[in-house]
Amino acid sequence: MAINAIAGSLGTVLPKQAGQAGTGTGTEGFADSLGRLITSVESTGGEANDAVGRMLDGTGDVHEAMIALQRADMTLQLTVQVRNKLVQAYQEIMRMPI
Repeated sequence: MAINAIAGSLGTVLPKQAGQAGTGTGTEGFADSLGRLITSVESTGGEANDAVGRMLDGTGDVHEAMIALQRADMTLQLTVQVRNKLVQAYQEIMRMPI
């Protein structure tokens, strides 16, 4: 899968870059970005389950199921890495002397 295709599939997950048109006030909070990321993980997991179910029924394609599984895996890996960075930042803040 090409990098542009991966970036396109994760484009709905990642926060908008500065200068891109936003909704409403033009600012998006960090909590909103995390909420979208978690929602995306749940939806891609559901899509992967549906694709595998269609493959097992014989109405879907093996390739479609594998692509959906890879997309769900990549989205989950991205979420885990974001969580790891957040925990690391929290630990750094807790180590700071007052």
